[in-house]
Amino acid sequence: MKVVVAGGSGALGRRLCADLAARGHEVVILTRTPRPGPHRQVAWDGATVGAWAGELAGSAVVNLAGELVDRRPTAANVELLTRSRVAPTRALADAAGRLDRPVPVWIQASTLAIYGDAGERLLTEESPEADGPPQMAGVARAWEAAAVDVPARRRVVLRTSIVLDRDTPALNRLTGLVRFGLGGRVGTGRQWFSWIHVDDWLHVVRHSLGAPAGPDSTPDAAAPDGVLLATAPNPVRNSELMAALRQVLRRPAAPPTPAAAVKLGAVFLRTDPALALTGRRAVPARLTDAGFPFRHPHLAGALADLLG
Repeated sequence: MKVVVAGGSGALGRRLCADLAARGHEVVILTRTPRPGPHRQVAWDGATVGAWAGELAGSAVVNLAGELVDRRPTAANVELLTRSRVAPTRALADAAGRLDRPVPVWIQASTLAIYGDAGERLLTEESPEADGPPQMAGVARAWEAAAVDVPARRRVVLRTSIVLDRDTPALNRLTGLVRFGLGGRVGTGRQWFSWIHVDDWLHVVRHSLGAPAGPDSTPDAAAPDGVLLATAPNPVRNSELMAALRQVLRRPAAPPTPAAAVKLGAVFLRTDPALALTGRRAVPARLTDAGFPFRHPHLAGALADLLG
């Protein structure tokens, strides 16, 4: 199948494009700055409909466009995070609306942050969205709302947890802390950490697309529609996460990092302390009910695969 990927130059986008191309699918990346690479790239400005819109005809669309969330939660940054997601989504939706036929499938990226700081609540696709904080639920709700009326025969909203992959900002920051002796629990250590191994995330996207596994395979007739949580079935608390990282990196026990120190350090690192001090206990109910075969359902095995 032909898949148009907006945000294909980001870490997850590059992984997805390589994975789809390796399975024989045609990949087209929408990018503001086309560069030489293994996949065909088409220029767009991420805000207005242009010549690129013709690529959508008969194509599946995966919308990953958006700035990284690892930044201070200032009003300006919240506006940047929101605009960088909403503007490209609206442009894509506008372009799709001008086609003679709806696109076959639309995969709309989103995030578990739409549930805010959920505490001890067990989250599934049926859980209500949160009202805040603005840099989490606020951005996610605006992102999803921009795609609510896209003309597609099937639309999947993929609410993704933290994707664990080599050389990505999330895992690099965690491993860096452990290697520098800061591998103890963060804050109370009781906040939940929902995660997914990149291999399983790629499989979830392929499943959502209904994409055949290869040239000789048939499309997935059981492909989902609506909201789907892309997360491993076994979330862990922060204290468990840090212990698992210490074990796989062969580091000794470390003292805890108090919440006040996290907030102070976040100023110097230009990040949001809520990324470390809040959490979500999410499970992929729809995938589990459908018998989805997670390759890495447990954190220890996932980290050993990536870091061992």
